[in-house]
Order: sequence, then C-alpha cells, then structure tokens
Amino acid sequence: MPDDASRPVHGRWGHPPGLSPLFHTELWERFSFYGMRGLLVLYMTAAASEGGLGFDVARAGAIYGLYSGLVYLACLPGGWLADRFLGTRRATLSGGLLILIGHLCMAWPVADGLYLGMAFLVLGTGLLKPSISTLVGQLYAPGDPRRDSGFSLYYMGINIGAFLAPLACGWLALSPPVRTWLQDAGLSPHVAWHAAFGAAAIGMFIGLVIFLRARAFLPEAGERPAHPPGPRDWRLLQMAALIMFGLVLLVANLMARGWLSVQSLSDLFGALLLVLVLAFFGWLLFAPGWSTQERHNLRLIFVLFLGAVVFWSLFEQGSSTLTLFAERNTDRHLDWLGYAFPTTWFHSLNPLLIISLAPVFAVLWVRLGQRNPSSTTKFALGLLLVAAGFGVLVFAAQLAASGAKVSPLWLVATYVLHSLGELCLSPVGLSAMTRLAPARIAGLTMGVWFLAASVGNYLGGRVAAVYERFTLSELFGTVAAVGVLAAALLAWCMRGQSSHPSNQS
Repeated sequence: MPDDASRPVHGRWGHPPGLSPLFHTELWERFSFYGMRGLLVLYMTAAASEGGLGFDVARAGAIYGLYSGLVYLACLPGGWLADRFLGTRRATLSGGLLILIGHLCMAWPVADGLYLGMAFLVLGTGLLKPSISTLVGQLYAPGDPRRDSGFSLYYMGINIGAFLAPLACGWLALSPPVRTWLQDAGLSPHVAWHAAFGAAAIGMFIGLVIFLRARAFLPEAGERPAHPPGPRDWRLLQMAALIMFGLVLLVANLMARGWLSVQSLSDLFGALLLVLVLAFFGWLLFAPGWSTQERHNLRLIFVLFLGAVVFWSLFEQGSSTLTLFAERNTDRHLDWLGYAFPTTWFHSLNPLLIISLAPVFAVLWVRLGQRNPSSTTKFALGLLLVAAGFGVLVFAAQLAASGAKVSPLWLVATYVLHSLGELCLSPVGLSAMTRLAPARIAGLTMGVWFLAASVGNYLGGRVAAVYERFTLSELFGTVAAVGVLAAALLAWCMRGQSSHPSNQS
C-alpha cells in the first residue's frame, strides 16, 4: 500500500483521489439508511393482512423513537472505539458489515427480524457515521483550501442517497405493480416489504465494495487508532461490554416475561437521555479551569444545543407523523401513473431541495457580508421555518377532518419550508460548534451535535405515539407552537449579544 507521500494528491473533481470512493460509499450507506427508515412506521402500522406487523400507532411511535434516538447516540461510543481501538478505516468497514447484516435480517420475512435488524443497524451506524466523516477530513492537510469544498461534495453524496432511497425502496414496498408481479410469480404480495429492505441491503453492499476497492487511496492515518489503547482503555472497554451485555440480557428477559413493554423501554431511554444531557452539560459548564471566554462559549453551545434539539424533534417527524398524514389523509393518485404513488416519495423532496438550494445559501451568506446574520439568528429562523411548515398542515388537517383527502401540495409546501429551515440551522450549527469549542475538547464538542440529533430524533418519534389521541389540527398546531416558542426563547436568551457572525455565535 502506498504511503501518504507517494499517493497522488489530485483525483476526480480536483480533490484527493480518496474523496470519490468515500463520496460513493456514503451515498450508498445513506441509500440503505433512508430506504429502510422511510418504511419503518408504515411497515409496523400496516395490518397483518397487508404484510405489516399490525402495531398500533402508539407502539410504532415508541419503537421508532427508540431506534432513531439510539442510532445517533451510538455515534458517541462508536467514535471512541474508532479513536482508541479500531482506527477509522476498520471502524467504517466494520460498521458497514453490521449495517448489511441488519438489513438482511429485516429482509428475512419473520417478525423477529425487525428487532434484530434494528439492533445491528444501531451498532453499525454508530461505528460508520463518525468514522467515514473523519476519513474525509484526513484526506486534506491542515490549511488545504479544498477542505470545505470537499465536505460540500461529500454532503452532496449524502443527499443523493437520501433522494434515491425513498423512490426505489418505496416503489418496491408499496406500488401495486410490484405486488402484482410477485403474485404472478407465485409469491405472496406481502414479500414486497422485505424486497424493499433487501434493496437497502444491496445498497450497503455496493457501498462496501466501493470502499474495499479504494483502500489504497484512503489516508494512512485511518489505518490505526489515533490514540493507541492503554491498559486503562482495555479495562474500560471490557467493563462497558459486560455492562452492555448484561443490560441486553436483562431487557430481553423482562420483555419475554411481559414485565417490560416497548413503550416502557422507550420511556426509560428518554429518561436516560435526559440524565446524560444534564450530567454532560453539568460537568462541562461547572468544571474548573475554563477561561472567561471559554465558559462564555460553552454557555452559547448549550443554548444552541437546546435549539437544535427542538428543531430536530420537529424536522424528523417527516418519517413519523408526516408519513402517517401522507398515507392516510393525502390524495396521492396520479392519472398518468394509474395508481397512488408510494408515501415515501415525499421523503425525496427534502434531499432534492437541499441539493438545489445549498449552493444558493452558501453564496447568500457570503454576499451578505457584514449583514450576514449571527448563528443564533439563523437558528431562530430555522425554528420559525420548521414551525411554519406545521402551521401549513393545520389548514390541511382542517380540510381532512371532513374525511376528504387533501392535495399533496400541502405536504410539498411543508417540506419546502422544512428544507429552508434545515439550511439555516444544520450547516450553521456544525460551523458554530467548531468555532466555539475550546481546543482541548473540540472532538467531544462535535459529539454534542450528535447528542442533539439523538434527543431530537427520539422526541420526534415519540410524537407519533400520540398521533391518534388528538385531532390532526390540534397536533400540528401544538408542534408549530413549540417551534415558535423555542425561537422566541432563543432570541430572548441571546438578547444583547453581537450579531456579527465572525465574533458571535
């Protein structure tokens, strides 16, 4: 394998040759992730006569919230394992293999395959997601002016995968022609669900093949742990593994005996997240040794963390409450298609809009110059936009209350507003974390962003659990009000601060 000095520095797109395979690996990994996730709530709530699991919405929402929260929370220990034991290359490969196994479990037409598959997906995503992003950064020397451009291209790969997955996997699982073809072939039409999960597995397999074939172009730094493990690290790993194994056995035993329900387990996970957040920020904010400026920055990070949690809890309902509204209350019939298009096709709107509008926003922030709003102003705007998206659905829900199915344009408008909100908050949040983080905990501070996504995804999934307890207009109105209130509180907390982005978050 060539060393860093002998590796060519320019490949496709004028970037290091390792960027292209990492771009395509992440594209196919995101294809597998979003292809499965878009179907999860629909599969769980579909009647057994339709090939689904027949769960009520409350149970499906609890499972979805637990899964989506764990996926992002797993990135924290996954990043630690990559840093201390595996190295980013082996962590990426190991994570991809676990993800592939998870999708294959779900492709097997047995009910237990769902839980086993989700467990593998959590473990695999926790290893792969932080590691492959780190590999992209390791392609560039410090100060390389191509770095930001490289990450922009990489982010484009994420969104291309997210765009293609709902179209392909949703068509396999939900379109009448596929079920007719299966029936004509002597198979149960219900196999369509598992064919879609199998397509997600194929996507991950393609990503792994690309990754393995391109290992000669990947950074040597990723071959070994950034900090080789010492005796203390090995003891900590053994203790963590024993605790985790014991917890899994305990939970499995309690659920088998009927003493612990899925909803109760999801509630316990929510309590664990709350304790984790309080303990983490309590340690961070009150630890001695910070300078006055560092302590000020840490308080800003905490405020932005809370704003991000609220944003993701609203935004990530695209795969839960918005999916249910699209399935049950939206007219999806297209005359030229001849049947109702799959619900998951709505999920492709967001990545398509991100791909289209991200360059516009990048130019806009530069062109504004000194008038460029502060990060907190952009956060507040993002919250207002995501709230406005649910405000639109309040009117749609009132129309649907009569039993009629509403135009899909209502959801299109919601996704447009949500995508604009994401562009105001997500890349700005990443930038703010790197700018505000004290140098000695820069990596740990980036973990805060994953923690915010974990808490937000969990809360967004749990909202689906109350989908049938309120009228749709009440539910969407309450969610919109939460977004507006969060934006107002964020603006109040940051009152009097400088608005210039170069010196103030």
